[in-house]
Amino acid sequence: MKKKHKSVRNIWMVTREYGDLAGAGGVKDVAAQLSQALASWTGRSVHVVLPCYGFIDPEARGFALLQQTSSTDIPSSFEVDMNYAGEERRESLRIWYARISRVHIYLLDSPRFREKNAVYTYTAKEEEIDSLKRQGEGHIDYFAMNLLLQKGALQLMLLIGERPDIIHCHDGHTAVLPAIIRETPWLQSFFRNTGLLVTVHNAGIGYHQDVADLPYAKAMTGLPYRVILASRLGGSFDPLINASMYALLNTVSENYARELQESDDDAQTGWFGHRLRDMGKTLEGITNGIDPQIFDPTRGRDLGLTASFDPRDDKKMKGKQQCKTSLIEELAEDAFVEGVKKYGFLSGNLQCPLFTFIGRLSIQKGVDTLYNAVLEMVQQNMDFQLVILGSGTTDMERNLIELAEREVNRGRICFLSGYDLQLANRVYSSGDFFLVPSRYEPCGLTDFIAQLFGNLPIVHHVGGLIKVEDELTGFAYPENSTASLLEAISRAMTKFHEPALIREMQKTAVQRITERYTWKVVKNHYIKLYQRALSEEALR
Repeated sequence: MKKKHKSVRNIWMVTREYGDLAGAGGVKDVAAQLSQALASWTGRSVHVVLPCYGFIDPEARGFALLQQTSSTDIPSSFEVDMNYAGEERRESLRIWYARISRVHIYLLDSPRFREKNAVYTYTAKEEEIDSLKRQGEGHIDYFAMNLLLQKGALQLMLLIGERPDIIHCHDGHTAVLPAIIRETPWLQSFFRNTGLLVTVHNAGIGYHQDVADLPYAKAMTGLPYRVILASRLGGSFDPLINASMYALLNTVSENYARELQESDDDAQTGWFGHRLRDMGKTLEGITNGIDPQIFDPTRGRDLGLTASFDPRDDKKMKGKQQCKTSLIEELAEDAFVEGVKKYGFLSGNLQCPLFTFIGRLSIQKGVDTLYNAVLEMVQQNMDFQLVILGSGTTDMERNLIELAEREVNRGRICFLSGYDLQLANRVYSSGDFFLVPSRYEPCGLTDFIAQLFGNLPIVHHVGGLIKVEDELTGFAYPENSTASLLEAISRAMTKFHEPALIREMQKTAVQRITERYTWKVVKNHYIKLYQRALSEEALR
């Protein structure tokens, strides 16, 4: 038996998103903030590999071609096998490198990545050039993009002679990498002391990166057909099922892991969790962390806020009211908001609660439930204002535009179509209550962000959202229904008129994050999981 590894010092992450370099969802925050937290320990080396998309200017971001920064003999470019069924072919890559916040970052540059203007979907600009590339729809070559990233990352490690202690793969986009290593004899030998972990950020249908064309999956991955067949879910080759046979799997909250393997909520994944259970596989859960400094309202100017404030200190909360006043003025009837399209407006009423929503406009995020609840709030003539910031399907946006522009809603509902980071900060900082009506939610970061801005979340108590403690750090409701959401909103509106109670909830929420959910704390849970992955590999 091989000697078990006792420490984890060389960590490689493979991801489609990373911080402000390339982002579309919560993966960017986890990949970047976990990497930086791990790299902060002396003696630990953290490396990240991701695509060089068309919207990234490597040189402007401080990157240089790898062969220009290395003392070893590294080729200016290299090729990897990217076979189609019945056609052997290769694609070329070159590598950009930079060290940022103590993390070694590698961008894989290829025509396939360069032609993409967004991480996962086509943009309006791409649709103008090619009408078949519909705005908002996923890239048709998504599976090839994923395999090019994974094969390129492995080839990079081989070229520079890196044998990581851990390779940490993020989501289905990178989940085939463990099988490629373990089913390829010479790779298995090279990485024989490497532990493998795959984090499932979202197991919902459509997030698995599955492929129905099994011959194509076999040709592109290079895996034996027996492995392709054993990795099916609903008839398709499923990278996450595949990963479970070669690596440890975790998801981004303990409760989401439990729901997937123990409840009927798993129907929303195509029964992924139950399939794992039937295979005798355990899905671990580690609740995501957050870096409070990134969302610290005491740095108001840096975040684009009207004023600074501190939810932890009663004497330093005046700025939050100034932020609310300023946002309401910014969203007045004739005002123009740069970076987004504005529908509806706010009237300037500071005495009623301001509800806020920021996120994807989708069924998963419960926007249909929110829409119906707002209709009922208007019907009951409740005294409220609402700001919604985000983008989504055409139908969803059309409904919200119509809602915001109804005569009866004049002055109390404003829909901002699109996204702008500093505008999001202003909405977070101005709100009294933040709505998170998700049908399911693996972890949720917007509830954390809202709490750090003194904006108390109102959440459907599901998945990772159970970290919001009802009437202690926010408001929670148990059922995915309009009536249940409306009941929680009503309770929040009642508490709005008890400022001392609201202040206590705001302070407790920030305290909980500081004690339990910073990356300084959460990274230790990942270290333990890394050590397990190493131990299990030592026993193979």
